[in-house]
Amino acid sequence: MSDIMTPMSFGQLLDWIMTEHEKYGTVFGEHDAYKADAKFNRTIFGRPLETPVGPAAGPHTQLTQNIVAAYYTGSRFFELKTVQVMDGAELSACVSKPCIKADDECYNCEWSTELYVPQAMEEYIKAWFLLKVMAKEYDLGSMDGFQFNISVGYDLQGIQSPKIDQFLNTMKDAKDSEVFQSCRQYLLDHADRFKKVTKEDIESIQSEICNSVTISTLHGCPPQEIEKIAMYLITEKGFHTFIKCNPTLLGYEFARKTMDEMGYDYIAFGDFHFKDDLQYEDAVPMLTRLMDVCAERGLEFGVKITNTFPVDVKQNELPSEEMYMSGKSLYPLSISLAARLAEEFDGKLRISYSGGADFYNIRGIVDAGIWPVTVATTLLKPGGYQRMSQIAQILEKENDVFTGVSAKAAKILAEEAKVSSHHLKAVKPLPSRKMKQQVPLLDCFVAPCKEGCPIHQDITTYLQLVSAGEYEEAMRVITEKNPLPFITGTICAHNCMSKCTRNFYEEPVHIRAMKLEAAENGYADWLRTVTPVNVTEKGKAAVVGGGPAGMAAAYFLRRGGMEVTLFEQTDSLGGVVRHVIPEFRIAGVAIDKDAAILEAAGVEIRYNVRIESVQELKEKGYTAVVLAVGASVPGTLKLEEGETVNALEFLAQFKDTNGRLDIGKNVVVIGGGNTAMDTARAAKRTKGVENVSLVYRRTKRYMPADEEELLMAVEDGVDFKELLAPVKLSDGVLTCKVMKLGDFDASGRRGVVETEEIREVPADTVIVAVGEKVPSDFYQANGIHVNERGKALVNEETCETNQADVYIAGDALGGPATVVEGIRDGKKAAEAIIGKTLTRDFDKQADEAKVYARRGVLKETEEGTKETGRCLGCSSICENCAEVCPNRANLSIRVPGMEKHQIIHVDYMCNECGNCRSFCPYDSAPYLDKFTLFASEKDMEDSKNQGFTVLDEEKVSCKVRYLGETFTWTKGEETKLPEGLQNLIETVIREYPYLLV
Repeated sequence: MSDIMTPMSFGQLLDWIMTEHEKYGTVFGEHDAYKADAKFNRTIFGRPLETPVGPAAGPHTQLTQNIVAAYYTGSRFFELKTVQVMDGAELSACVSKPCIKADDECYNCEWSTELYVPQAMEEYIKAWFLLKVMAKEYDLGSMDGFQFNISVGYDLQGIQSPKIDQFLNTMKDAKDSEVFQSCRQYLLDHADRFKKVTKEDIESIQSEICNSVTISTLHGCPPQEIEKIAMYLITEKGFHTFIKCNPTLLGYEFARKTMDEMGYDYIAFGDFHFKDDLQYEDAVPMLTRLMDVCAERGLEFGVKITNTFPVDVKQNELPSEEMYMSGKSLYPLSISLAARLAEEFDGKLRISYSGGADFYNIRGIVDAGIWPVTVATTLLKPGGYQRMSQIAQILEKENDVFTGVSAKAAKILAEEAKVSSHHLKAVKPLPSRKMKQQVPLLDCFVAPCKEGCPIHQDITTYLQLVSAGEYEEAMRVITEKNPLPFITGTICAHNCMSKCTRNFYEEPVHIRAMKLEAAENGYADWLRTVTPVNVTEKGKAAVVGGGPAGMAAAYFLRRGGMEVTLFEQTDSLGGVVRHVIPEFRIAGVAIDKDAAILEAAGVEIRYNVRIESVQELKEKGYTAVVLAVGASVPGTLKLEEGETVNALEFLAQFKDTNGRLDIGKNVVVIGGGNTAMDTARAAKRTKGVENVSLVYRRTKRYMPADEEELLMAVEDGVDFKELLAPVKLSDGVLTCKVMKLGDFDASGRRGVVETEEIREVPADTVIVAVGEKVPSDFYQANGIHVNERGKALVNEETCETNQADVYIAGDALGGPATVVEGIRDGKKAAEAIIGKTLTRDFDKQADEAKVYARRGVLKETEEGTKETGRCLGCSSICENCAEVCPNRANLSIRVPGMEKHQIIHVDYMCNECGNCRSFCPYDSAPYLDKFTLFASEKDMEDSKNQGFTVLDEEKVSCKVRYLGETFTWTKGEETKLPEGLQNLIETVIREYPYLLV
């Protein structure tokens, strides 16, 4: 594989589009066609425009198929990828790959087209013809309802070179060009393929492709040079002209302050570009002069806001020293510049916009008179081009005539951007959305929520059942693997939601809430069906500890047919959840309902019994023992002076007394985990407490607490004292040393450095939440081996200790863990004891039409069970890699006999941008790791990918690389190639011949 793309012939492109549409109703994998209505037309550059949006000059306008996919889904204004003198192999050698990272805010290190300029021109003209005939053939709108805008750079000498001059002249009028004539003739020769397009329609396709240009200049380009370029394109070439401006016009102080306040303080940039780029005081008079020049010639003039923003590579985001920022973090800068220029020119300066525009802000941008708008980052995320349909629909507006830019509306947008949840950075670093496994060659569609769940709950299945109101059946699915639906439906750490693909749209499906919905509505009916199973297993088990891990172990053992006794040292089940976590987090009645499940299942429960000896249990006839005794040894933090209170002891007392404790007016909590957040929130509710401070040696971003927990503490009024290390407590004051953040380490976490500065925090009581420890002494007293940190040594697959038939689960195993991790351990131990798998999967395929209707559609959280309708059904259809590939190089195909669609990578369409790596739920890069179709044996030799190239279509004969070996395979021959891959290859040849070059 190389990173050089191979453009397709016009004939292959047309055949692909028409064949795919006839067979599957899609075009380049896009399912939902946008059909424009002429009543919503606008006018710009003297030409009609059906929607004022489209793809920016970038990855989505580089190849013909990219432009076609964008048009089919609603784009009508195309800013074609920038051309310059340096092109082809010379430019490609300067672009590090991968070159795009768009999993949150976007970064790239690529710039102009990687094709040769004549190739780029051919791609644009081929697209011109295809869009024209698609408009008529598929009823997408008028054949004249879209516009191409060329983007050129980067200096006057280059723009005046023969290569670029030929490009400009041809794009202005292509009638004499070979590519225009050949495309036109090909359509005429194959007019019989169309049902609606006539030869007259083809002959009417105008050769005047572009009458507008966007000037793109490199950072540091002098104002005189920019003006000369504009004057040349206006006065000598006669183009309507936009000048692309840089966000550096705002000044370093504004940009730095804005980024810091919005949570992007980690984005590194100096003031170099701000000093070297066009200055605001030079830009205003220059733009004024150019407006006058255009007005004299009857041409439209404006600015394009904005270029991407150069920042430093600090965390190995991309393989370069500098990269260009765009997307959600660029928007507040770009819209602020638009607002400033709108005010400066009293709305008379036309503004074309690009800089973090998306579904959530684009209506406001256009309503402010700022259009056309081009987008890139939003199309690089799951949903891909399909996101354009939703954007186009919300911008439908009759009689929208440009009369100027509203400075007032633009200013409001700029202020809103700085506080919008869609643009603020999350308080905590985003968790990895990846699963710790490699993508398989076949059947890769998977629900990342299920894989992220420690107990692999069948989430997409029970969401479908909740959606249908089948709550009892949903409970049956949930409790197959989870005996604590109320506890996990209320306080589960929901790693499933961290993995949800919806995170790349707006926010995850609220899976935990839907589980609780199922529990609250289906519990009673389901519980009536629960009866103890017959005892079928030899021996009997003892479970020590009635927290979540112990409850789970007992449940699965009893359900598996074994006699089991659960010993609990208090008078109720639930462990830390019952006795420590505050009632405002989870009500006792919810825990009672989960406890009742164990009773219904036939678990014998003995309360108020403390177990000290495993041997005594064995002597009483118990053949297996599960120790789920929690992490009960208090964590400590020794101050130089003064006494502290343990967090769990405080929380237990808080719960026992309902907050009626005497701990003074000023309380300080030391720690940054979930327990610290619970402690601080409980302290805020304690009688007599006025101020609660939380002290941590790093910033919020680096606290181990879940973001949800942290934000609840913020909402409750906890005062976060960041970058403080406690030293001593004396006379109602906690003395702390001030810390400062150090450099990033390899993991992206910043260290801390101690300073000489001292800060004092009022403190009547200091509560320490620094982690509890496992009961090492108890283990050793029972002959269980521990490591140097006192944790029990166990078989990771079974949780068994060195003592035969003695197991450890939950917090007792490695220290404080989540409820669902405790359930996982309890089930693991139960399965090891009984010797078989105790649960089964419920894999219900989602309705394909419903899934495709949801993909590419941004949708906020819904009320009640409607929330289930936001599920994207990833276990049935994933296709992230196909959606996010601008070039359509990852394809979803249907292979007869296989339940799921299959993903195949097409080598000749890929330029190794790497975008699919960010969004594949596996720890993989589909462009490297999926089975690959090569155009030729030479291309295959240049790659290490597993895949094939076709040698003889009729015989289904191919050269194949599989498991590191390359060999020739012909259908019917004996081969090591799996049957699934044989079927995949044959399907490509027989059913998708348009893929073959």
